[in-house]
Parts: sequence; structure tokens; C-alpha cells
Amino acid sequence: MASAALMRAAVRRTRDVMRCGPAAAALLNVHPDHPGRSSRSFHHGRAVIVNKRGADLLHDPWFNKHTAFEAPERDRLGLRGLLPPGYQTMEEQMQQFMRQYDSIDRKPRSADDPVDLQKWRILNRLHDRNETLYYRILMDNIQEMSRIVYTPTVGTVCQRYASLFRRPRGMYFSANDQGEMASMVHNWPSDRVDIIVITDGSRVLGVGDCGVQAVSVPVGKLDMYVAAAGINPNRVLPVVFDVGTNNSELMKDPLYLGLRHPRIDGEDYLELIDEFMEAVTTRWPKVIIQFEDMERKWAHVLMDCYRHQYCTFNDDIQGTGGLAVAALTNVLRAQELPPSELANTKIVVTGAGSAVQGMLVALQKAMVAHLGESKHNYVEAARNFWIVDNKGLMTEARSAAPNLLRGFLRPAAEARGEGALQEGAPLAQVVKAVKPDVLFGLSGKHHLFDKEVLRAVKNSGVARPAIFPLSCPTSHSECTAQQAFEGVGPNALFLAGVNYPSVRFPDGKIGHSTQGNHIFLFPGIAAGTLLSGARLVSEGMIHAAANEVAHYISDDDVKKGILFPPLSSIRDITSHVAVAVARKAAEEGLADGIPSLHADQLLTLSKDALRKQVEKRMWVPMYSTLIYGADLAK
Repeated sequence: MASAALMRAAVRRTRDVMRCGPAAAALLNVHPDHPGRSSRSFHHGRAVIVNKRGADLLHDPWFNKHTAFEAPERDRLGLRGLLPPGYQTMEEQMQQFMRQYDSIDRKPRSADDPVDLQKWRILNRLHDRNETLYYRILMDNIQEMSRIVYTPTVGTVCQRYASLFRRPRGMYFSANDQGEMASMVHNWPSDRVDIIVITDGSRVLGVGDCGVQAVSVPVGKLDMYVAAAGINPNRVLPVVFDVGTNNSELMKDPLYLGLRHPRIDGEDYLELIDEFMEAVTTRWPKVIIQFEDMERKWAHVLMDCYRHQYCTFNDDIQGTGGLAVAALTNVLRAQELPPSELANTKIVVTGAGSAVQGMLVALQKAMVAHLGESKHNYVEAARNFWIVDNKGLMTEARSAAPNLLRGFLRPAAEARGEGALQEGAPLAQVVKAVKPDVLFGLSGKHHLFDKEVLRAVKNSGVARPAIFPLSCPTSHSECTAQQAFEGVGPNALFLAGVNYPSVRFPDGKIGHSTQGNHIFLFPGIAAGTLLSGARLVSEGMIHAAANEVAHYISDDDVKKGILFPPLSSIRDITSHVAVAVARKAAEEGLADGIPSLHADQLLTLSKDALRKQVEKRMWVPMYSTLIYGADLAK
């Protein structure tokens, strides 16, 4: 048979390549690695040797192509008769899946089974069956699917994890593993891991303490790294660290799969995390470790403990700070003001969590960069902020304020005199008195920016006031785009944590609604760190990422009120951000370089040349030709 002859020719060719070694393999476009999950990485068009055939191959989501196996592959891999006879290209498979996906919107609505959760389930089932197709569909539809795979839908998934659980993803470390972590990391089958996202499940956005069920958070986050930065899925590791839960409902749930005791705290908690950090960096010395959804009291402690020892960052804190810097950069551009005016920008912030703390520190440092580095200028920059939490305005009279907010509390002297703002003053009163340039929402309180607050913004006299309800999911958002533009008018600048439609006014003007998504930053931070071989992730690298995101938008678009780019351009955005991050790492002396790119080249090569280096390293989900390894010995 012709197919048998082709198979024998392919086997002979591959056997010759294996004898000649990896250099010949590269020339002849065959993957010489021995099969197994540790050699899962591949590039389009390259033959891959597998050690599975028949039903075992169809049950491996990494190698399974379903109906895209061609006739010669079906013969040599023992698949004839195990699949329908029809053949589909990847594009045809994508069309078939999207018909099923889009049909969910036409089904009857149910409060017990939200549409977005149904979409998550159908995507998760595809992920279980065919990872290559899953990531291709996610990449091509990231504008729609990022909110399904990650925030805000991931919060609902965490709440219902016990009923949705089908197969484990990632690794589960727990307090029961103390003393065993150095050995258990070798249970993970990949010899190379580039990025770990870890959560202890203590503060899932919009949900709270989810315990071990928060594993869906790092899984979803890493899917964003794959789609946006082209990180190979074989080189990411989602981790949930189970130290117990303070959620009494979970402990009473007979289906709960985590430890059923209160959260371990204090030094005992730190000892567990210390052991984990040492274990993973011993096996994977160059790994980037990103902390996610940790409760406020530990988020800053862990960041400060490890940021100068390991290559790590906290996206809730540092990512929010970078996002705020990028947003304020474009607010000034929209107002046609010079960057130095940031130091004179009046900002009211609602909320007092770790994201607020990260944002305040990042903006304060950005202001000081214009004022000049001095203790006095840090104090002056802090006077540009008014923080309002659920008890009202925070002043020096507040007895239980977090230490990291102490330097940003309004001075007690300001509370003296008629009409002065007192401790606990409500948001509307603060906005009326301060007349802020920017109103940030990180409170998680739905509709906090009500008509009275928005009216105060409108009457502030600011030509283009910025309204940024960044809390998500939608049920926690401080206001919608419709409410903001109706309350303030078409000159408002609007940025939200969720994706709201833009607003068209009767005269034809458009109030542009932009989503402030961390995905504009963290994939590029990771890609730039990997490209440079950076030992640490510095504040300078994160600030460089923020500045690059801001200037990705043209002046004309910024003047229209478009503050961030569309998600559909995310891989191009990531390549620009990665270059800025890698160059900053080199400038700061943090870059060790990688085998194909020395650290000094990061500063001598052009930006275009470096972007090509980034793009060349991006994993692209395309099917490869599969060859059964046992045939090579014949």
C-alpha cells in the first residue's frame, strides 16, 4: 500500500536522523527527543515521535488530534476504525466547536447554570480531549473567552469546584506535605518549567476563601500566559497550596476535597511556603513564580520575603500598580498634559486591599520620578491621594489602618475647620470637596459610584475626568459605562475591570469603554524575563511594561478616550512589552542572557530584532505529524 510505503520511508528517514543526532534532526525537520510528556514541545511541521498508539493515543490530550489524523497516521498509529472515516482540518474542527459554543447563548437561561459557566464547561471538556485545538481556539477568540477561562467566571468555577471536578490539573501542595516537597516536585513530568502560578485560595477575587478549590485560578491564569505570551503549555505549572480554610461552609461540605481545618498561620505558614519555594527552584532554577489571590496580610509579606531572592512577582499588587501607571499615563495624554503633571494629579481611591496598596506605591514612585528622589517628595506625592474604604475617608485618626497605607492617610490637621473632611467622610462628600482628576474603584462594592458621586465628578470642573471602576466580576463593579457617561457626559475617560460596551450619544459622539486587564502586562513581563534570563523581576521592569502598554495606543485613539488596546492584538502587545522588560533587566544588571542571546545584545540589537526573537519563541498551537517510536527499532 502507498500509505505503508510512506510510513516505512518516514521511519527510515527518522531512524537516520536519530543516528545523526540533533543537528541533522534540525536540518531535516524531525523532533529527535524521546517520547513522553517531558518532550511534549513541538513546532508546526515537525515530526514528533510518540510512544503511544491506538486508544491510548486518543486519550492523551496533548497528542490527540481527533478527526484531524490523516490516513497514513491512522494506519501507523493503530487508529483505523477508532475514529469516524471523515477527515477534518483544524480550521473545520474550530468551526464545528464554535457552532456548539455559540449555541449556548440561544439556550434558556438558568440562575443555577449561568451561560458563562456552561461555556467554561464546554471549553474545559475540549481541554481534556485536545489541548492543541483548545489553545488555538482560545488564542483566536481571546477577546470573548478570556472572561470565561479566567476572571470573572473562574470565581464561580472555584465555588462549584467539587461538582465540576473531572480530572486534576497542576499540583496540590498542602500542610500534610511538610518535609516531602523536595521529592514531590519530581512527580511533575516536565523537566522544564518556565512559570508557576501559585495561590493558597485565601482571597479569590469576588468570592473569598475557596481553599483547595482555588486551583482553577492558576489554571486559568496560565492559560492566559499560553494564549497571550506563547508560553509552551508543557512549561507551566499551576499550584494550589492548601493550608486549610476558614470557610465554614466548605468544611461542612461532604464533597470538599481539601484539608478540613482552619488555616495555618504565622511562622508555621511561612515555613511551608519557604519549603515550597526552595523545592521548586532547586528543580527549576530559572522558573518565574507568580503569586495570585493571596489574602492581604500575606500578599505583601510573601512579595517582600522573596522578591530579592527568587524570580517572583505578585500580579494582584504589582500588576495592579503597573495597570494604574499605564492608565494615568494615557489620562494625561488624553488631557494633552505633559507626563510631569502626574505629580499634580488628584486621585480618590475606593478600597483598601492589597491591590490598592500596590497601586498607591506604584503611582507614588511614578510621581517621585518627576519630582526627584527624596523623602520629602515621597511625602508630597502621597498627598495626592484620598483613600475611602467601607468606613469612609481614611485619615491619621484611623486606628486600625494597614501599615502600608499609613503614609497615604490624610493628615489630621486637614480635619480642622468648617467644611473640612473628617475621618469617615462618605465618598460623595470627598469627591465634592477634592474635585479629583481620577476616581479609582477597587472596593468590590456594586454601584458604589451612584448618581450623587457621578454628579460630583461632573461638577468638579475637570475637563476630562477619569472614572475607573476596576472591581470585578460585574456583580462587584462600582458602575457601568452607561451609568458613568450618563452621569458625567461624553468627555469622561472610562476604564473598567470588566468589559462594558461603549456608549453612543444622540449627537453621534461615542463614550469609549476600555477594559483595564492585567493581561496587557503579565504575559509581557514573563516573556521579557525569560528572554533576558533575568534573575529577578524588578519594579523598574514592571514600570517599563506599563509605559510600553500605554504608548502602544496612538495619540489619536487616546484623545478619543481609548486608554488600552483591544485584546485581539495581545500577542503583538506582548512582544512589545517583552522587549521593554528585557531591556530594562539588562540596564539594571539583572539579565544573565540565554544561550542564543547574550545580555549585552539586549541593549545593542534593535527593538524590531528583539521582537522577532520574542515571536520566534512563542509556542503556536498547530498539529504535527506523529510517528510511533517502536517502529524506529524495526
